[in-house]
Amino acid sequence: MSELDLIERVNALRKADDRLVAQGRLVRAKMLIEAGDQAAVVTIVDGTVTAIANANELVMPAWTFALRASEEEWAQFWEPAPRPGHHDLFALLRRKQLRIEGDIHPFMSNLFYFKALLALPRVV
Repeated sequence: MSELDLIERVNALRKADDRLVAQGRLVRAKMLIEAGDQAAVVTIVDGTVTAIANANELVMPAWTFALRASEEEWAQFWEPAPRPGHHDLFALLRRKQLRIEGDIHPFMSNLFYFKALLALPRVV
């Protein structure tokens, strides 16, 4: 499997359409996505991804909640048609391949928004 470039893949989150932005209109959070030794902080304001930063280049990255999985798990999750067990964030969580840390209230109260947002990198 080829090596995952997290920042390049996460940049696809900026391609949210108007419907998805409207769905997340109440979301204001910083989400850390960690894939092995790579990490990105995604800033979301009113449903729009306003900034993406390489967390490894920040001295003390601040985030509201974190989604942590191995590089291989994210690569499989972001395949155009992921296999069962790799197709959903909760499938990763159930298989103990994903850890959710921090204040999960914004994540859980806007779950469908985050599921749709994190599926955007599949269209490559």
